[in-house]
Amino acid sequence: MKKYIGDLFISRRWYLLVGSCVIFLFLAFFIHMLYQPALAYTCIIALFTLIDYILLFAVNGGIAAKRIVSPRFSIGDENTVTLTVANSYPFKIKGILIDELPVQFQQRNFQLDIIAGYRSGEIPYSYKLRPLLRGEFRFGNLVCYASTPLGLLRRRFTTTFSREGSAVKVYPSYLQLKKYQLLATTGSVMTGVKKVRRLGHSLEFEKIKDYVQGDDVRTINWKATARNRALMVNTYTDARQQQIYCLVDKGRSMKMPFEGLTLLDHSINACLAMLNVALLKQDKAGLITFSNKISDIIAADRRANQLHRILETLYKQETQFKESDYEAVWSLIHRSITQRSLILLFTNFETFSSLERQLPFLKKIAQRHLTCVVFFQNTLLKEIRDTHPDNIEGIYIKTIADQFDLEKKQIVKELRRHGILSILTTPQNLSVDVINKYLELKARQMV
Repeated sequence: MKKYIGDLFISRRWYLLVGSCVIFLFLAFFIHMLYQPALAYTCIIALFTLIDYILLFAVNGGIAAKRIVSPRFSIGDENTVTLTVANSYPFKIKGILIDELPVQFQQRNFQLDIIAGYRSGEIPYSYKLRPLLRGEFRFGNLVCYASTPLGLLRRRFTTTFSREGSAVKVYPSYLQLKKYQLLATTGSVMTGVKKVRRLGHSLEFEKIKDYVQGDDVRTINWKATARNRALMVNTYTDARQQQIYCLVDKGRSMKMPFEGLTLLDHSINACLAMLNVALLKQDKAGLITFSNKISDIIAADRRANQLHRILETLYKQETQFKESDYEAVWSLIHRSITQRSLILLFTNFETFSSLERQLPFLKKIAQRHLTCVVFFQNTLLKEIRDTHPDNIEGIYIKTIADQFDLEKKQIVKELRRHGILSILTTPQNLSVDVINKYLELKARQMV
């Protein structure tokens, strides 16, 4: 019974036609000559309604819908979802297709208009989703409301999915990896990425080859030249097997939002892209996450599944609302990382006093490792500083914004004074600036 009644829905067109019947019959009450036409008009609408019902429920056929979606999404990026609709009715179908999106998107009125021809194959429809949270998302059912060319009634078709089939995991932005892989293998200049001039040579000898025009004359190998009676030059390769550690602060300062993502999400995306480039440059990639205590540790390595381990670890990180314990971080590094490494610390210092509390531990880390602190500019303050206020309140707000900006610059100077590198950047430029800094340090043989 549910098939014939529970899945039946009445369209707006039917209500409009029935409303016109009521008006027609009402007028016939005063104008008797309209009674017969009004009665005939009502009977025709009733007949069409019956025909429409028979076509939808008695004729063999139906609508089959499928959802084609990747088992994982990339946070902050546009991810494509494809829906297919197949019509097995012997007539053309129009209707709407409703995809029950995960609750994290907070979209309760999402629908697509569909048209499927006579016994058509699978017709694809696609749309894009931009998740702003990491974790497991679950899609609901696919619901299609189909109507015949008459368009008076609609029949509901529901496609259900298993718990596993409806689940999608939202990972850190792995789509950035392909974007920045070119940096690790070529010297091409990409948009937003500057090319760094190499200073000198790496210490790792690669091979001796014939001299060709354009080779650096300082690399001529005179002994090989004498033996072969032709100019021979040494070639060098980048120093490899260096340890690169990304330290991700999950404290309350990283909860600040920017373009829908928190600073922690931006840091995780940049960290993943950076470590992927490091692995492609034949260096060892490691990861440490911390808040009021150490959360996850992945020792620096170059194993085949190292990037996957890093991705799975970053996937489950969440912002903590506690003060970060830098003393515990220094103790871990002092105890576990014995080889000199590049330490990239992703954190956020809003005031100079917040740096002063952690500076003693950063100085201890910098004594044994090449340390670079990555923190963020407040883009909202920059917009305020660029304004030209014409009242006392505006001037006061701009002065406060200038003061905060000055403190950021003082933090950079203080870190430099103690031999600690720093990157002060905006969230949208974070990945580019971090990778740029790494390649610059590689070019200068500091890593």
